[in-house]
Amino acid sequence: MTSLARTGRADPSLIEAARCGDENALVLLISAAPPDIRRYAARNCRAADIDDAVQETLLLLYRRVGTLRAVTSFSAWLLAVARRACLRLLRGSMGMAATPADVAEARLVHLPAEDIRIDLSRAIQSLPDHYREVLRDIEELSIDEIGAVLALTRESVKARIHRARLMIREYLVKD
Repeated sequence: MTSLARTGRADPSLIEAARCGDENALVLLISAAPPDIRRYAARNCRAADIDDAVQETLLLLYRRVGTLRAVTSFSAWLLAVARRACLRLLRGSMGMAATPADVAEARLVHLPAEDIRIDLSRAIQSLPDHYREVLRDIEELSIDEIGAVLALTRESVKARIHRARLMIREYLVKD
């Protein structure tokens, strides 16, 4: 049995199988992930929030592993999910208001995957053309490749991607 704890990283074939809907692979991935998630959470959370952050991250892993674009980005994705869970818990414990990203994520987490695809498609279609065209990173192009295709500098591509993602988030929060 391949595990994150034994090898220090997940077997790409296990991640790919879980991403494609293999329930056994997903169970193996979820059972192997807690040590890494706990390590990530220990770096980013208050001690009192570590267990909650691990649980939230595992729940999101279960619900959203199919949305992972590239198997090689699994560890970075898991780290980002754990970090966001820690920040959300910290804001909640301090009585701070949720950010628009938190609101969008909380709303989307409970929707079926097909509804999310429809909402996301509508959000992308609502973007102006010059923002929509830089979202070629959905097609897994690098920043440099997008810049070459569109005759833009690396900085311009990054700025447009950032603005496009903010606009998509705003669109999803409004609904």
